[in-house]
Amino acid sequence: MEPKDLAIQIAAILDKKKATRVKVLRVHDLTVMADYFVIASGTSSTHVKSLAEEAEFQLKEQGIAPIRTEGFNTQNWFILDYGSVIVHVFSPDAREFYDLDHLWADGENVPLDFVEE
Repeated sequence: MEPKDLAIQIAAILDKKKATRVKVLRVHDLTVMADYFVIASGTSSTHVKSLAEEAEFQLKEQGIAPIRTEGFNTQNWFILDYGSVIVHVFSPDAREFYDLDHLWADGENVPLDFVEE
């Protein structure tokens, strides 16, 4: 699967699970870490965890497993690393504190038809 398609699919999974502020950024020209970042928020630590678990589960059903995961012991910032796509799922406070939206503001916003802004 192409990185852009994977990022959009992950964003759709998170959106269906009621994630807030779902965003896909193309960061290919800004970093060697990944081509795309998916950034989303949950409404509570339980919601944040369920969002990350759902994304991981849905992709594993398709034979796509993350290279690495982080945050399952903190429950306020989960990272799912799919190589070319890195998924960040935050609690509202953690998202404001780490402010990846601002840090990666030079990234290109990928339009998501299913997300209301």
